[in-house]
Amino acid sequence: MQRREFFKKAALTAGAVGLGITTSEAGETHQPIDNRKVSKHTFPEKRPLITYSDRPPLLETPRDVFTSVLTPNDQFFVRWHMPDIPTHIDPDTYTVKINGLVDQELNISLNDLKTKFEQVEVTAVLQCGGNSRSAFTPIAGGIQWGNGAMGCATWKGVRLSDILAKAGLKKDAEWIGFNGSEKVAYYETPNFIRELEISELDDHVILAYEMNGEDLPYLNGYPLRLVIPGNYSDSWVKMLSNITVTNKYRSLFFMDVAYRVPDNDCECEDPEKRVKKTKPITKMNVKSIIGYPTTGTELNNKSHVVVRGLAWDDGHGIQDVMISTDNGKTWDKALLDDGKLGRYAYRAFRFAYKPNTYGEVTIMSKAINKLGDEQPLAKDIKWNHGGYKFNGVDEVKVKIV
Repeated sequence: MQRREFFKKAALTAGAVGLGITTSEAGETHQPIDNRKVSKHTFPEKRPLITYSDRPPLLETPRDVFTSVLTPNDQFFVRWHMPDIPTHIDPDTYTVKINGLVDQELNISLNDLKTKFEQVEVTAVLQCGGNSRSAFTPIAGGIQWGNGAMGCATWKGVRLSDILAKAGLKKDAEWIGFNGSEKVAYYETPNFIRELEISELDDHVILAYEMNGEDLPYLNGYPLRLVIPGNYSDSWVKMLSNITVTNKYRSLFFMDVAYRVPDNDCECEDPEKRVKKTKPITKMNVKSIIGYPTTGTELNNKSHVVVRGLAWDDGHGIQDVMISTDNGKTWDKALLDDGKLGRYAYRAFRFAYKPNTYGEVTIMSKAINKLGDEQPLAKDIKWNHGGYKFNGVDEVKVKIV
């Protein structure tokens, strides 16, 4: 699609008051986590996805997509915070500004990024901190995501450290602030700004303009987004417009109030009482998902079934994925792929299963990383008000006929 025609369609979508999406289409608050339906409506560059809102766009990837280590761009989940998203971006005039405590302020164009810096790629999982929020009991506040507020892509761009080196950091530089182009609807609403401590930088933190070999999709942050492998997606600022270097941390709503969990060992709290000491969510915990079969699938008794899915963590790497078909009484190892896409990518697994009974069977998957961290059973996960970082053992219920 030509960019001009594309942005016409984007404007119609982003500017719409509503697309007639009903709560049953979007996923009701109390709807079981695997009963969500894809919407009848589509968004620019996207196939039909599970839709929670059209303004701002909140779109979830269906479970059956999660058998491939790379998530197709047109099935990649979407999460925006603000309803006012630019509907025309000229790639020829677009620039990202670097200012603050730097030796020289820069306005870097897309062409500069592609021609004046070393080009790098990293394959990494992008996951909302509220992914699987609807599995918490009682219900936690926020979008009631199922399991599909995530995806994995090969991101291409330029190291953030190379750009900062070009600008030159002053001696007292300690923090980097990132602004995106999404705007608030009301002036009282805080802008979406995230900060990163300079000590957290490594060569995998990049400014990406490509995703799986194509320009970033409009709804995934075109033309440029921050990529911080291993971290939850709240820090991966989209439609990046400004990078500001400072010598001190700035108090920000999306750092100090939102995206935080209790600062204790279990990262949990009593539903009736908020804890006072909290910390931001940063690194992802170990998790897995079964992509096939999905809940409700009918399997023939004595048939040969290959259970397939994905596992990931914050970059330490997946050691094993265990499968149970007897409600957790026994566990067997699944076969893992070669992991050639790197430690921040999904690790695909498969497991040969031959049903030998009739009726409903629950298939469970449990990932274990190289530190020995493993997914807990859902019933053992403690609650937090934000509904963040749920990583209970995954389950699908199938019918053996």
